[in-house]
Amino acid sequence: MQAPLAIFRAWLRSMAWPGRKRGAWDASPDDGSAPSLDAIQAGLELATQGILLLDGSATIVAANSLARTLIQSPTTSLAGLGFWETVPEPVAENHRSASDQALRDGSTHAFVIHHAFEDQWIEYSLKRHACGVVVNMRDVTEARQALLLLQNSEFCNQSLFDGNPQAMWLFDGDSRRILATNKAAAAFYGMAQHAPAEPTLETFFPDGEGASWLASLPTGGFQQQMRLCMQRKMNGERVLVELACSTVQWFERPAMLVGVVDVGARHFADVQLQRLNASLEQRIGQCSTELQRGRHELHTFTQALSDDLKVPLHAVNGFATTLAERYSAILDEPGRHYLARIRASTRQLAKLIDDLRMLAHVPGAPMAAGPVDLAPVCRRLIDDWRRREPERRLVLEVAPTLPVYGDKNLLVTAMDCLMDNAWKFTAKKEQGWIRVALAPGGSPDRSVLVVADNGVGFDAAYVDKLFTAFQRLHSSADFPGGGLGLAIVKRVAERHGGAVWATAVDAGASFFLSLPKGIGDTPLAQD
Repeated sequence: MQAPLAIFRAWLRSMAWPGRKRGAWDASPDDGSAPSLDAIQAGLELATQGILLLDGSATIVAANSLARTLIQSPTTSLAGLGFWETVPEPVAENHRSASDQALRDGSTHAFVIHHAFEDQWIEYSLKRHACGVVVNMRDVTEARQALLLLQNSEFCNQSLFDGNPQAMWLFDGDSRRILATNKAAAAFYGMAQHAPAEPTLETFFPDGEGASWLASLPTGGFQQQMRLCMQRKMNGERVLVELACSTVQWFERPAMLVGVVDVGARHFADVQLQRLNASLEQRIGQCSTELQRGRHELHTFTQALSDDLKVPLHAVNGFATTLAERYSAILDEPGRHYLARIRASTRQLAKLIDDLRMLAHVPGAPMAAGPVDLAPVCRRLIDDWRRREPERRLVLEVAPTLPVYGDKNLLVTAMDCLMDNAWKFTAKKEQGWIRVALAPGGSPDRSVLVVADNGVGFDAAYVDKLFTAFQRLHSSADFPGGGLGLAIVKRVAERHGGAVWATAVDAGASFFLSLPKGIGDTPLAQD
C-alpha cells in the first residue's frame, strides 16, 4: 500500500482548485516542502461535502468528519477499512462491478444509499485520481423526498386520468401531438389506449376542423367553457360532442387537457323537446282560445236562459200574486195553499236561475282585489231575512270588523251564500245562532273566514259532496234551495287562490274560507 502522504500529494495534484498555482505541494515527495498529514487533514475538514480518499485497492486512506458522520461509523477513524465494507452489502453487490468498470474507463460512478431508519439518502460519487480514488458524499434527503413527492403526485394524476369515467386526452399545443388518452377515451374513439403510432390532433377531428378548433382557443392559462364540435372515431363515425380544454402540467411539461362529452343523444332529445314544447304551446294557445270561446258561449247561454226563463216566471208570479190579492176570500183553504206553493216555487226557480248564472259567471269574472270588510255584509243580510221572517229567533255573533283581501263583489257573493246556508239550516231551531269570525291561516300570509251555526249539520261521510253543484244532503221539502250556494263559494275561493272546507259538529256545522292576506294598510272597502 502506498504511503498516505504520497496519496495525499497525488490527490492534491489531481485537484483543479480555482486560482491554485503550481508550487511547493507539486514538488517531489522527498523535497521536504510538502504539507504534513495534519495540515492536509485540516484541509479536508474545510470541505462542505464528505470526502474519502482511497488507494488503488479501494482501502480508505483518509476521511473528513462529515464523511464519518454520513457513513455513520462508530469509530473515530476509517483509515485502513475497505470502502465497500462501509456501505450496505446489497449496495456493494449492485454497484461494485459498475464502479470498477467506470473508474477503469476514466469516468465517474455515482449511486445513492437510503438509510431507512433515519429516512436519509446519501449520494456517493467516485472519481479516480493518480494514486487512488476520491469519494465525494453529500446528503440528498431533501431533494430525494421532493422527487418522491413529485413522483407520487404524477402517479396520482396518472391514476386519476386513467380511471376517470369521462373520456379525456392530452396534447402538446406546439406539435399538436396527442400525449396520452385515458381508458374512457380509448373506448369512446375505438382505439388502443397505448397504440404504437402516436395520434395527432387531426386524428380526432374531421378534415380541417381540428385547426379551426385549436385556433379558437385562447392563449395562456385558461379554463374554457364547453364547446360543441364534431369528433371522428377510428371507424369513421362522426359524433357531436362538447369539448372542455384547460392548460395543465403533464410530467413537468405544459400540455392541454381535453374532456369529451358525447351530446349526440342529448342534442337530439333537446331538438325533440323544443319541437314538443312548440307543439304544446300551439296546443295550449288553441285550448285557451277554445276555453275563452266556451266561456263566452256559456255566459251568453246562461244570460239568454236567465232572461228567457225569467220573463214567463215573472208573469206566473205576478198572476199568482194578483190572484191571491183579489180572490183569496173566495178560495178555500186548499186553494190558498196551492197558490202559496205556486208563489214559493216561482221564487225558488228565480233563485236557482240567479245561482246558475253566478256559477257560470265566477270563473271568468274580472278581479279587482283589495281590502274588504265583510262584517257590515253579514249584519245587512241577517236584517233583510229578519224582516221577511220576523218570527225567527236567531242570535248573530259577528266581530266589529272582518278584514279580508280580495275582489269585493265575489267575496260579498260568497258571504251571501254562506250566510244563507246558515240561516236556512237553523230554521227549525227554537233558538238559533250564527257566528262569523276570522281565524289564523296555516301560514302568515293566509287568513281564514269561519261561518258556524247550530243548525242540523250534515253527515261527515259526505263532506266531499258539499261543494259540488246540485249535490244535496237534505230533502228540498225540508230545506228548499237549488244546491248551488256552496259550489259558488268554492269557485270564489279558487279565484282568489284559496280553499274552502267544512266540519260537522254535534251542534251544527262550520264552514271555512281560506284567503290570501293583502299588503299594506289600505282602508277597507265596505258594502
